[in-house]
This record gives sequence, C-alpha cells and structure tokens, in this order.
Amino acid sequence: MTEFVRTDDRHFDQLDDWPYAPNYHQWKDLRVHYVDVGPLDGPVALLLHGMPDWAYLYRTMIPGLVEAGYRCIAPDHLGFGRSDKPTDPNWYSIARHTEVLTSLVTALDLRKMTLVCQDWGGPTGLAQAAMMPERFSRLIIMNTWLHQPDWEYSDGIKNWIAGWHPGGLFDVEKPNLALLLVMSAGLIDPATALASITGEVPALEGEAANMYAGFAAPFRDLPDEGFNGPRRFPLSIPANDPDSGNAAAQTMHYQRLLDLDIPAQFIWGCQDHIFTEAWGRAWAEAMDAPFYALDNAGHFPQLTHGPEIVECIVGGTP
Repeated sequence: MTEFVRTDDRHFDQLDDWPYAPNYHQWKDLRVHYVDVGPLDGPVALLLHGMPDWAYLYRTMIPGLVEAGYRCIAPDHLGFGRSDKPTDPNWYSIARHTEVLTSLVTALDLRKMTLVCQDWGGPTGLAQAAMMPERFSRLIIMNTWLHQPDWEYSDGIKNWIAGWHPGGLFDVEKPNLALLLVMSAGLIDPATALASITGEVPALEGEAANMYAGFAAPFRDLPDEGFNGPRRFPLSIPANDPDSGNAAAQTMHYQRLLDLDIPAQFIWGCQDHIFTEAWGRAWAEAMDAPFYALDNAGHFPQLTHGPEIVECIVGGTP
C-alpha cells in the first residue's frame, strides 16, 4: 500500500472563489481530484497546472470557457491540491505523473480536447497529445517546456533547481509555497515573500489574502512529508541530470509533436525569467505555430491575465 496524506476537505470548503464540487478518479490505491464543469457534450478544455499550485490556478478562466461552451476538466497532480499526497519523495517521477494523467483521460474517455498547459502541465500534458493525438483538437502552450538536448536551460531554471537541493533557499520544513504564487501575481514583493517562506505569514488583504488562502489550502495541517510532491518537481527538471526528468521520453514527445497535424498556439508571459520569451518564440517557430505575447505577464499568466487568455483560446487569436 502507498503511504500518503490527505488534506481535510474543510480547507477547500472555505474558499469563496472556488465553487466547484470535487470529483475523484481512483488510480491504484490513490485518489486523484479533478474539476468537471460545463456541458458534457461540449469540446473539452483540459487545464493542467504545474508547481506549486493546483486546479485553483484556473479559477478566472473556467467561467469564461464554460460560457463559451467548453467542458472544463482540471485535475490536480498527485501530491497537489485535493489529490492524495504520497509521502515517499522517491514515489514521484514525471513518468508516473504522466501515467496517472493518461489513466484519467482514458477513464473519462475525453475527446475533442483543447490542451491548456503551463509549467509541469507541459511535459505531462503534451505527452498525452504525442501518445493519443486522435483525442486532441488543439494545443495551447504557455510558459513550459519539453526537453530538447540542444536547448540551453536558463539561469532562472538552474537557480530554481538549486534552491531545492540540500542547503538551498527552499530546503526547509513545510515551505510556505502559497506565498510564491502571491508574489508571482505581483501582490507582494519578492523580499517579503522569500523572507516568510519559513516564518509568519505577512499581513495580506483583499485579492492577496484570497489568493493566498486558495493556494495554501492544499497544505494546511499537513506534516512535512506532505510537501514532497512540490519538492520533487524542481528536482525532476532534466537541466543537469537527464535521467531525473524523463528526458529521453520528453525528447521523443517533442519530435512526435513536430510531425503531428494538431494546431498549436503559444500564449506566453514574456516577463518569465524561467521559461523566457526567446525560449517560447523559438519553440513556436519550430512548431510553425502563432505566438501571442503577454508582455506584462510572468511565469504564471493565469494569475494575472486569465480572461485575456480565454479570449485568445475562444477566438483563436494569433
């Protein structure tokens, strides 16, 4: 049996800006949470989050997509959100996350999908399109990556990875991950956020307080081992160790997508120092895909430009 912890539902029930009833997919002995809202016969928008967030990342996009007729499916990776959180750090791998997502897609028999992926939603979600292209009608690619041996990882990526190694900035007990999202939205300054990773939460009001509550909910009252899912994601980026990040499979998926006739659109936060504008533009050019620049958005464009992203998706804005 897999040892895991589970966040108490009451922490999610208190979120005023997250009205969606939970749904669960059973993967072996673990429970995978997903949102399923919108017309059952509509085209599917598969909304994939990364690290250190959960489906809540799409709270300002789901209403607009549903209004446009989409059935929104927004899962939480195991270790995140309302999904179960295995406590063994060695349990987590990109290959396993990909397998779990495949299980959900096939169990729900999702078709006519528009994939909306960002951060770790990229390597896990784009793998689905590479392996099951008949289920996908479009790819929306935002601030993410698939490994390519010829691509140079940014200093931002390398510094992020280093922060999670022993002795790094984030190598602490119960890191306050929600503050990183509030910081990324520009609602608190970096110095305040980073100084509070292990300390008291700074005074927050309005939108900052609401956002903090949403991203903090998955880890409330958990023991330190409940944070191992987020800890393993940065260490699975194949910047220095290709084996750690399923690099060979990612390269195969990348090459496969270049040969497939699935329309793609890049929507990119151009202030991202992790996956830079130059990185996104080069990838879009390789896939002969339009590139929509969000000049004032950072690594998490969903936090600041959700409605604009919906307009791009619904209108197919190049």
